[in-house]
Amino acid sequence: MVINNISVLLADDHEVVRAGYCRLLEATHDITVVAEAEDGESAYTNYFEHQPDVLVMDISMPGIDGLEASRKILAKDKNAKILIFSVYENEVYLTRALDLGVLGYISKRSASQVMIDAVRQIASGTLFVGQEMMPFLVKSRNSNDGDPLSTLSPREFEVFLLLADSKSVNEIAELLNLSPKTVGHHCTHLKNKLGINDITGLTRLAIRQGLINA
Repeated sequence: MVINNISVLLADDHEVVRAGYCRLLEATHDITVVAEAEDGESAYTNYFEHQPDVLVMDISMPGIDGLEASRKILAKDKNAKILIFSVYENEVYLTRALDLGVLGYISKRSASQVMIDAVRQIASGTLFVGQEMMPFLVKSRNSNDGDPLSTLSPREFEVFLLLADSKSVNEIAELLNLSPKTVGHHCTHLKNKLGINDITGLTRLAIRQGLINA
């Protein structure tokens, strides 16, 4: 299926990044940026307001991150076409994204043309994984053995990232619109699954997995 005029929603918390990629996409003959979002919540809201053909989504944003926003969108619209566009190049994020139903994943260090190619391919309903991510795709498809995070649910993974980023239970509850009690339950479950009892250990694991910066 070929879409003659592809509408795009661009979600990234850095205004300069959004401006640059808006210019890049708008310079094509067949792609139009119909809206922008600076965080996960506004990406969710703008998606259903504008119904874009493709949502280009950063992972690390204020509030709920790009993966959680993608999960919420896909839960409501299983046909949503989402491209993850991130600085993070690792198996964990790639696997999480594809398991959610995201159609593409490219690195922010990709050449500009890769973004354009990815948007066009995903608009047609075809999976697109950037060349820099292919080794992780092969590894994840061969086996999840050795990935201690593979047992976490999407919500537990979200809470894990926020805990590793030194957020308190109350802060996480506010960010995810959950009760502190519910967040506490998630904390207990994920610590049991990972065999880690303290925040320092969670942070070290996240750094080793390349999920946060040291």
